[in-house]
Amino acid sequence: MSDAPAPAPAPGPSGTSGPIGTGARTGLLPSPTAATTRTSRPPRTPRLSRQRRQRVAADLGLLVAAGAFVVPLLWLVFASLDAEAKLKVSPPSSPTMENFSAVWTDEITFTPMLNSFLICGSGTLLTMVCAALAAYPLSRYRSRFGRPYLLGILFTTCLPITAVMVPIYSLFVQINLIDTMWGTSLFLATSQLPFAIWLMKNFMDGVPIVLEEAAWTDGASWFQALVRVIVPLMGPGVTVVTIYSFIMMWGNFFVPFMLLLDPEKLPASVSIYTFFGNYGVVVYGELAAFSILYSTPVLLLYILISRRMGGGFTLGGGVKG
Repeated sequence: MSDAPAPAPAPGPSGTSGPIGTGARTGLLPSPTAATTRTSRPPRTPRLSRQRRQRVAADLGLLVAAGAFVVPLLWLVFASLDAEAKLKVSPPSSPTMENFSAVWTDEITFTPMLNSFLICGSGTLLTMVCAALAAYPLSRYRSRFGRPYLLGILFTTCLPITAVMVPIYSLFVQINLIDTMWGTSLFLATSQLPFAIWLMKNFMDGVPIVLEEAAWTDGASWFQALVRVIVPLMGPGVTVVTIYSFIMMWGNFFVPFMLLLDPEKLPASVSIYTFFGNYGVVVYGELAAFSILYSTPVLLLYILISRRMGGGFTLGGGVKG
């Protein structure tokens, strides 16, 4: 055998030793084909994912809905500060408080507001008491007439007041309740009672019956258990029903307009009609100022008790084991 060394490999085309293309395959040199492919590929355009498109569409829809609410409110604020307000939504050239001074009188604002508080406040209180007493047996006892009764209540909520206003007016004339504030409050409470019972029953279903049974064991009656156990635990539900009932009564125009005849007894929801003069003449500035004053009690009511709306009853410490 010969001990002569093996011949060295011939240099490749690129000047390196080894077989042709070895450097490209081993990664020492870039492949011309791959480099050409990378440089000639067009850049990718970013595409919105489906979830992002849905989010953008939802945000646009919310903006449109918000604009539908904000534009009338802007007109209300601008017109109340403009002595020559029109239907155009534009900031006043010289803001003034003349519109508020014109409506800040006993005849225009204070007396109608007081009438509204008396009518709506008493009607809301009566609605809440009757709704709690009616929702208790519907929530705690099972009866074959329970579901038909609830469906009947749901049907009455869909019945417009204008459909029963003529017989109600005739009844009020016969029993001498026409042109009485407490009679109007009674009818307003009756009109809001079906929906209040429906809501109150649903909230009462969420209170565990074991807490009520514990109160019975301690000697409490069903009424004491309702007042001291169930109603405090369903505080947010009571708040919701109270606000809803009060707002619906506060903004009701048709019922007081039909049942009250004396101008001194009219609530603010009816006295606002006086700003619409004859022959289509409307005092827009004073109307806007009165509307802001008219809406203030409802906003204050919501702000004062809104802290209870976000909470709920908890069983911490109430039920163990």
